[in-house]
Amino acid sequence: MDRTLLKKLERIVGRENLFTSPEELHCYSYDATGREFLPEAVVLPGSTQEIAAILTLANTHRFPVVPRGAGSGMTGGSLPVQGGVVLGTGRLNRILEIDSANMIAVVEPGVITGDLQGALKPHKLMYPPDPASLKFCTIGGNAAECAGGPSAVKYGVTKDYVLGLEVVLATGKILRTGVRTEKGVVGYDLTRLFVGSEGTLGIFTKLILRLLPLPEHKETYLLTFTSLAEATGHVGRILGAGLTPCTLEYMDRTAIAVVRDRIPPALPPDTAALLLLELDGSAEEVKRQQERLLAYLERERIDYRRAESEAEAQEIWQARRAISPATFSLKPNKISEDVVVPRSRIPELVGFTEELSRELALTILTFGHAGDGNIHVNVMLDRGNPEEEARGEAARQRLFTFVVGIGGTLSGEHGIGISKSSFLPLELSPVALAVMRGLKNLFDPNGILNPGKIFP
Repeated sequence: MDRTLLKKLERIVGRENLFTSPEELHCYSYDATGREFLPEAVVLPGSTQEIAAILTLANTHRFPVVPRGAGSGMTGGSLPVQGGVVLGTGRLNRILEIDSANMIAVVEPGVITGDLQGALKPHKLMYPPDPASLKFCTIGGNAAECAGGPSAVKYGVTKDYVLGLEVVLATGKILRTGVRTEKGVVGYDLTRLFVGSEGTLGIFTKLILRLLPLPEHKETYLLTFTSLAEATGHVGRILGAGLTPCTLEYMDRTAIAVVRDRIPPALPPDTAALLLLELDGSAEEVKRQQERLLAYLERERIDYRRAESEAEAQEIWQARRAISPATFSLKPNKISEDVVVPRSRIPELVGFTEELSRELALTILTFGHAGDGNIHVNVMLDRGNPEEEARGEAARQRLFTFVVGIGGTLSGEHGIGISKSSFLPLELSPVALAVMRGLKNLFDPNGILNPGKIFP
């Protein structure tokens, strides 16, 4: 980035929205992976037109542009691995419209997910995707990665709620996709193509989101088990017993240990795993589901705790959402994976990770969205110890090979970024990879948008 290009960027966004000092650049050099790549400049545009002007300039002069939301991603998707410009979407943070009659919202990409959910409650509406980082992650970042969350077992993930987009392409052209209606099958589904594309095909400037009625009532239960196999074995049986929980989360012994002091009430000392289950809907519907759940728990002789208040339920959820950061009390670094397997194969996956932990002498914990088979596998290690780091990478390779081998997938919500790109051939055929590369070249012929991501 020479002085002339920096001056042109300054004219587009204003001096106060262009950062070039080492201290400022460092703030945009890392994400939740802990890896760092320093950009050459950071721009914070305030409109679609400014983003279009930036990309037109970048495409002409062939410098990379890396879109960035909150920087909370787990796979390096917002890291400037080839330098260039980081384009932060933090100024594009307005909720433009809440259409209660048609149950849609129109938002800019920098809107915080939790803020949108809060804004919808007075309208008795909800936006279901609820990643653990919802208090600071952004809607644009969620759409770029196709984020999920605990409620996905009942409500689905981000792609199920994005009806349409305004996207700036690599050439600076502005594309509008999708609809404001529940149905729409005119032409190719470009909206679905962009959701989950990790900023490699275009930059979102507006999102049209589908909303749902806010459930009238909710009940929260903690189911405790003395063995991992028992806990994971009940996941499929619970869902097959006519129950439709809105969340069904799983935590192993180590995951419980790192947040035990935050979980009310005190758990039995022999607790080896737990399931966090919630029912929601109308008061009548929840009552029927609750009766069915209690009959199941009594029949299977499963110990449980019911949250006695909304405050207690929130404490439980705060503990669940704290697991990932709390794991750093075990080791200074970790490999955080979000694999997905068929629900019936969860016991095999958990058993495999236990075996892997013993064989490689590593602390490996599992937790996550058992209801849809999306299990977070955290391999704890010290990267300052080369031998331990090598064992950690071996664990990752073997984990991915095992997951794909039993019909699973490498990622359920974190995306590929840079941390999983070398493993893509385990899951995708050469034909599939060639088609995807062809799409990338079509939308971004000069390779300026988030280069170095997804493809091995």
